[in-house]
Amino acid sequence: MFREMRRNAQQLTENECIDILNNSTSGVLAVAGDDNYPYAVPLSFVYDNGKIYFHCALTGHKTDAIERNEKVSFCVISQDKIYPEEFTALYKSVILFGKAHIIKSNDEKHKAITLLAKKYSPHQTNTDEVVAESFDNFHIVRIDIEHMTGKQAKELMNS
Repeated sequence: MFREMRRNAQQLTENECIDILNNSTSGVLAVAGDDNYPYAVPLSFVYDNGKIYFHCALTGHKTDAIERNEKVSFCVISQDKIYPEEFTALYKSVILFGKAHIIKSNDEKHKAITLLAKKYSPHQTNTDEVVAESFDNFHIVRIDIEHMTGKQAKELMNS
C-alpha cells in the first residue's frame, strides 16, 4: 500500500526514526484541506509508543480536515545543513503516514497533554493546574502510525 523508498541505501532504521521523533520539537502535518487542496501546518508534537500526539483548537482548518478525512502524513526534519559550494545538504528526516483521531477519552487526553507538557516545559511545577484550567479548551489528536521511513544524506552514511 505504501511506496518503498527509492534510495533505500540512505534509509534510516526504525530506531533511528524513533530517535528523531523523540528529539525533534516540530514537524509538519499534511491533511486533505478545503476543496481537496493539501494543507500542511507546522506543529509541536510528542511521540509515544508508535503514536504521535499534538494539541489543536476545538475548531479550525486542521480540525475540520481531520474530521473529514483521517488519513494524514507527518514530516520531521532533524538535521539540515546546506553546503552551497557543493550543491548539497546534509539532512536527516522522517516521514510517516497514519490515521488521525481526535481523542474522546479524557484519560488518554490527559496522558497525552501531560507528555506534551513534560517535553516542552519539563521544569514547570504547575503543569497539572494549567492543564486542569484549560482541559476543555483544546483537542488532542493521536496519529496511529501505519508506515514510517527515515532518510539521510548519503554523506552521513556510516558516520
